[in-house]
This record gives sequence, structure tokens and C-alpha cells, in this order.
Amino acid sequence: MNDSSDQKLERVMLETGDAPRHAVIWLHGLGADGHDFEPIVPQLASASRRPVRFVFPHAPVRPVTINGGMAMRAWYDILGVDIDRDQDMAGIRASIQAVDGLIDEQEADGIAPGNIVLAGFSQGGAIALRCGLARSEPLAGLIGLSTYLVEADGLPDWAGPDARAMPLFIGHGTQDPIVPVGLGEASARRLRSAGFDVEWQTWPMPHAVCAEEVQAIDGWLEKRLS
Repeated sequence: MNDSSDQKLERVMLETGDAPRHAVIWLHGLGADGHDFEPIVPQLASASRRPVRFVFPHAPVRPVTINGGMAMRAWYDILGVDIDRDQDMAGIRASIQAVDGLIDEQEADGIAPGNIVLAGFSQGGAIALRCGLARSEPLAGLIGLSTYLVEADGLPDWAGPDARAMPLFIGHGTQDPIVPVGLGEASARRLRSAGFDVEWQTWPMPHAVCAEEVQAIDGWLEKRLS
């Protein structure tokens, strides 16, 4: 089994121009891989207007308890149906460390933290929010799609000192049977009540991304990448 804590994550990388000064790191959901969100890049006018580096990492392959122990790409194990309660904290922390490493790589390559957006879908979104909010230096922004906040009860103790300066885009489908919209809404509400800058939107869709959501993300990204 691969362990995300002791090796660099494999990844897909796309650049929309030469010498990009902005980067978007996008984490896929359970059972997918880094190729899952590649098709979104040509749909983002915000990325076509300037050189942007997109980094789509592959999660490690690990057994997933709720799927009968089947091995698949996962940022952490899902131990039971109460996904916001039955949490694999060791796996979550290992993936946070690995994603922190990805962000550090972009910084070392000359992209400032304020020009890096961290995004994710489903459990990839859970890692994106938890990782990004804990950074000591704020990023350009965070995107969480069809997801929820892990370690929500510990907020804001584990958040970075300037995390409230980061804009957050959180989107969800109202017909989501995998991650109930109530979990996403409760996460957005908790973040807002703690003083974080949250844009919360929903669409009549299942556990997915729709064209209208992509358009909303594009408009949000335009402000973050300018």
C-alpha cells in the first residue's frame, strides 16, 4: 500500500501558458484519480486569460472499509456511514502532510502562496479545506465541492493565524446521496460563524459537478487569479 506521508504524490500537470505565476492544486474524490478534473481546465476562461499551472495529484491506493476493504485511490479510509464522525485521522493527517508538500513545491518553484488556490471534490475537498485553513501563510483561496469539514469541532483552534483572510468557495448538490447537502451546509455555517469568508452555493444535482457550478467557480477564480 502506498503511504502519502513518506513519498511525493504522483500527479498530472497542465499549464495554460508559459512561466505561470498562479497555480491551482485540485484533489479528486474517492476512487477517482488526478485525471478526473483535467477536462475542467478548458472550461475555465479565468485560466485561459493568464498562464496558470494546474496540479492534479493522485491519492494513494489504500483499502476502504466502507467498500468492503477494496483497495482504491483514497485520501483517507471511510470507516462507516457517518462520514463526518467515523474518520480515519491517521490517513487524513498523512494526506494533509502530502498536500502541504505539493504546495511547498509550488512555492519553491516561485509561485507565491497568495497565488495558489487549493481545491477538492468530496473527500478531496475535505482534505483541501482542512489543509488550506491550517497553513501558516494564507493561500489565494480554497474550493470545496460536495464535501464537508473534517475536525470541525476543533475549529478554529487548528486554523492558521491569518486563515480568515482566505476566501472559500463551497458548492454542493441538493440531491447528493453520498455526502448529504446538510453536511456541506453545516460546514459552511460553522466556518461563517467562526469568521471565515465563505461563498456557499447549491445546485439541483447529485454527487457531481454541473455546468452552472463550473461557471460559478470560473467567476470566483477570476477574482482570485487577477
